[in-house]
Amino acid sequence: MKVSFYRYMLAAVAAVSLSATGSALAQVDVAKSSVTATSKQMNVPVEGKFGKFSAQIKFDPAKPAEASAQLNIDVGSYDLGDETYNDQVRGKEWFDAKTYPTATFVSSAIAPAGGNQYKVTGKLTIKGKSQTVVVPVTVTQQGATQTFDGSLPIKRSQFDIGTGEWKDTSVVADDVIIKFHIVAAHT
Repeated sequence: MKVSFYRYMLAAVAAVSLSATGSALAQVDVAKSSVTATSKQMNVPVEGKFGKFSAQIKFDPAKPAEASAQLNIDVGSYDLGDETYNDQVRGKEWFDAKTYPTATFVSSAIAPAGGNQYKVTGKLTIKGKSQTVVVPVTVTQQGATQTFDGSLPIKRSQFDIGTGEWKDTSVVADDVIIKFHIVAAHT
């Protein structure tokens, strides 16, 4: 009985220590978070929102080098506001959601960039193609809640998004801006 009590106390102390240092994974509030992608079609901005994604974030502003982030996006949940367009963008020529259902970002390094700004280096994988990217991220802290905001420009052609007749970038531009607003709390 004493051994169980001491193990319990040791586990409790370890859990409190992790929480106090901020090195535990944060609980992401998906309902308050968002991930969007904006492109231009015939020079008019078109924004779609990903309805399903998950994130794992471990971040302590005092120890950014020990931080990590992973974002998994269900590309089949991309919503342009019209089901006909949604079906087309999920198809083979665009996201090919049946073959490549998930886009991912996995951090490899996080470095301070002044104030509450950070540069997050990692691997972005979309449609089976991977690129190393550096994402500028702004972190805002309110109590136990952290908000991570960022914007990443990519070229859709580097990920084979828009093939066949859509490979031509004169109608749908090659430049795409991925924006995210992730709300997370340490429990």
